[in-house]
Amino acid sequence: MTKANLINKIADKTDLTKADSERALNACLESIQDILVKEGKLTLTGFGTFAVDQRQERKGRNPQTGAPITIPAAKVVKFRPGKVLKDSIK
Repeated sequence: MTKANLINKIADKTDLTKADSERALNACLESIQDILVKEGKLTLTGFGTFAVDQRQERKGRNPQTGAPITIPAAKVVKFRPGKVLKDSIK
């Protein structure tokens, strides 16, 4: 599913125009991003938890040459689904 498909679904379910649906989705995504940058964790009860985690530096290989390289440490966003979401997927 693409962002455009999601906007269409939001418009269908809420009777908003596609433009209003896009603005609402963008506002939601920006808010999630801001919360993760400032607080590092966002819990949406019933849906799941987004959390910023630190990935350690590690050794790897260049897939083209096979030469060993060092992959630098980085912050990554992880998602852990909530019980309601897990149960609905089963």
